[in-house]
Amino acid sequence: MYKYIGKRFVTSLLTIWVVITVTFFLMRLMPGGPFDGEKLTPQIRANIEAKYGLDKPLSMQYVMYMGNLVKGDFGESMVFKGRQVSETIGKSFPASAELGIIAVLIALIGGILLGTLAALKNGRWPDRVVVFVATLCITIPSFVIGAVLIYILGVKFTLLPPTGFGEWKNDIMPCIALSAASLSFITRLTRSKLIDVLKSDYIRTAKAKGLSKSTIVFKHALRNSLIPIVTYVGPLTASILTGGFVTEKIFAIPGLGNEFVQSVTNRDYSMLLGVTVFYCTMLIFFTFFVDILYILIDPRIKLQDAEA
Repeated sequence: MYKYIGKRFVTSLLTIWVVITVTFFLMRLMPGGPFDGEKLTPQIRANIEAKYGLDKPLSMQYVMYMGNLVKGDFGESMVFKGRQVSETIGKSFPASAELGIIAVLIALIGGILLGTLAALKNGRWPDRVVVFVATLCITIPSFVIGAVLIYILGVKFTLLPPTGFGEWKNDIMPCIALSAASLSFITRLTRSKLIDVLKSDYIRTAKAKGLSKSTIVFKHALRNSLIPIVTYVGPLTASILTGGFVTEKIFAIPGLGNEFVQSVTNRDYSMLLGVTVFYCTMLIFFTFFVDILYILIDPRIKLQDAEA
């Protein structure tokens, strides 16, 4: 078990390093720069570039950035003077986290319930309706769902505020938009796995013993059907917690996704790298956590690791 965890931990650190490195060099290869929109004299431009180390060779810039990153210094925004990247992340992440936690709960609870309903009613009209809605939500991007919700619930019928943040009414539409695709995926995954499990021999044995249908479904079949969903929960949680980049922009939510979109638009190297590093670390952390949790749920992982 410890060998397995150690391998996953080292792999996680390497993955974070690769993402940071690739992002750093790709960002520098983008046309333009953070100061292109400003009317600056050559001398002022040279002074600003010297301040942020942009006048040095690219390899030296990379070494300097990694050295500061190890110390926990994400740097200062190149567009908004005096604005530290770490402070911006600290202020914007709670808004994304609030919406993310609600969206994850909606996706998990709603997906498992709908998937179970579809599996138990396999081939009948409830199953067809659930599969149709799930397929529709997967194919439609979250920002399109958000725009439709704003028009119908916010503009047409004025049931909910179209934008804003801070009250529970402001969370409803963004959470629906953020959770729709994940809820649909979990629904289809639960349905497919539960249908297969219900055909297993041990389920037939449970029926032969006279166990009630609810006991068979919820204590035996559904428990084993949820194992693949655990693998999906890690990336799902990291993705939603850090915010739907475009979705937050649509609903004018002061979250991490909004900061990321703004940093790309402004070519703010420091902010873009800082948000990317934070997002990558979150994603790897939750994936690593799920890997450990998977060992506890499915002991066969230990055996496979030992054989490897």
